[in-house]
Amino acid sequence: MEFMEKVYVAVDIGASSGRLILSKLVDHKLKLKEVHRFKNGFANVQGHDRWDIDKLIAEILIGLEKIKKAGYNAVTLGIDTWAVDYVLVDSQGKKLQDPVSYRDARTEGSIERLTTDLPKKYIYQKTGIQFLDFNTLYQLFEEDKELLAKTDKIMMIPDYIGYVLTGTAVTEVTNASTTQMLSLREGLFDDHLLSKVNVKESQFPKLVEAGTVLGNLKEELKTTYDLPETKIITVATHDTASAVVGTPGIGQRWAYLSSGTWSLIGAELNTPENGEQAFRENYTNEWGAYGTYRFLKNIMGLWIIQSIKRELHDQYSFVELANLAEQEPPFQQFIDVNDQRFQNPANMISEIQAYCQETGQRIPITPGQLTMAVYSNLSLYYANELAILDTILNYRIDSLNIVGGGSNVKLMNQLTATIADVDVYAGPSEATAVGNIIVQMITEGDILNVYLARRIISHSFEIKKFTPEKNKYPQILQKYRDFLANKIDMKG
Repeated sequence: MEFMEKVYVAVDIGASSGRLILSKLVDHKLKLKEVHRFKNGFANVQGHDRWDIDKLIAEILIGLEKIKKAGYNAVTLGIDTWAVDYVLVDSQGKKLQDPVSYRDARTEGSIERLTTDLPKKYIYQKTGIQFLDFNTLYQLFEEDKELLAKTDKIMMIPDYIGYVLTGTAVTEVTNASTTQMLSLREGLFDDHLLSKVNVKESQFPKLVEAGTVLGNLKEELKTTYDLPETKIITVATHDTASAVVGTPGIGQRWAYLSSGTWSLIGAELNTPENGEQAFRENYTNEWGAYGTYRFLKNIMGLWIIQSIKRELHDQYSFVELANLAEQEPPFQQFIDVNDQRFQNPANMISEIQAYCQETGQRIPITPGQLTMAVYSNLSLYYANELAILDTILNYRIDSLNIVGGGSNVKLMNQLTATIADVDVYAGPSEATAVGNIIVQMITEGDILNVYLARRIISHSFEIKKFTPEKNKYPQILQKYRDFLANKIDMKG
């Protein structure tokens, strides 16, 4: 595939891998080409699970070298990563330590400790953000106080990468909102919440919207690497925010499911929803690009399948696991896939089996049984959350747009369509990179707005439709709801 002169690059980094993807509009269609892929993961260093942030930056520069060698002398580039994690930077602009992963155990019980004198409802009314024990608010609550005292700036992961590449420090709002420290109504960091975790607003770089031009690649980097001229645009830096931009939005009243390591299910709103039911159901109002809100629920997602695959020593591909699952009957056990015990267990397979044993259910043994148990219960969880979403928003969701890697899992897509009784539109699988690129193109004037961008997306990628199979699994969703309502409290 050949590209015309103007080229866009999406740097998309997830919990297990990162990649650089080239894109260009050709005949009103987006064309993508992956040029560099690298592994990511955390390791226990100095007593905590940490990301090797320097390695990630080096991999981006290696990818840009490949782009230059391929003949592209000038590109624009956007960076998206996961949310909530941060880098502490001193007054000389140097990181004080490698960032701690959100899966680190240091925040266990932090919500309860912080909310002893600060009610949950008070925090939710201020921020509209769901309660997850790894939110930045709780990470900073547990942070080394001496280290915080030395900190000049606190930067979210993609903002820090952009800072190293350009020398310009910002705090992009789609990611900043996940900290649970931004005021939902005022659009600023909340001083009261900051004071509770011993930080100040001045320690965060200025807030900017997605689509802000960050600057050009630092010249000094070119002494070590052979790099193209690179203009960096601050896109929707939270990968889910980029994925929602990259969602085709098919249907009159559509919902989205960004299906990857995490599953994020929700609706794109123009005004936030932080009422009583949203608070009770732990829905979040993360900020989206162009004045929108990502009203969604976090679900454990394909992290569970990724863990199973790894524990099986990678002897099966994801496709092979799905094929094995298709040979097993679904719904042989009910599992609350959002139970905290599945967040970072020592062994995921053993944890699933122990859960089933403790609840008196059939224990999945084979790779196919384990995979089907996860896929069928994810489908049940999605269907249940769609019903909850209907009641909170007071209208019926008529379609679910599934994007990300999970959009390729036909088995799960069909089960979800049937159980939720909605049409499912699956694709694109590269929605995060697509959304990253779309914001760059809108900023550069190649595309007018998101509405037109979504029409382009619909015509650029294969979107597969799954329709409900009527009366196939009668009452299964109600039985699952009853299970969730009455399940044994594993935590004692």
